Amino acid sequence: MIFCGIFFGLAGYGSWRYGRQQQSGRHMILGVALMGYSYFIPHLWMNLTIGGLLIVLLFWP
Repeated sequence: MIFCGIFFGLAGYGSWRYGRQQQSGRHMILGVALMGYSYFIPHLWMNLTIGGLLIVLLFWP
């Protein structure tokens, strides 16, 4: 579970930096959500589901 938090946290940090550079509020908000949600989710399957959903929303047009 710690590896999921690290992976999604790194993806969120990358998304936040990209959003800050491109001035895209959507990427910044999703990046912050990816960095922080895993601290509040106790179950692995919920962690993977929510993280996957947030990653998909990053690339959704």
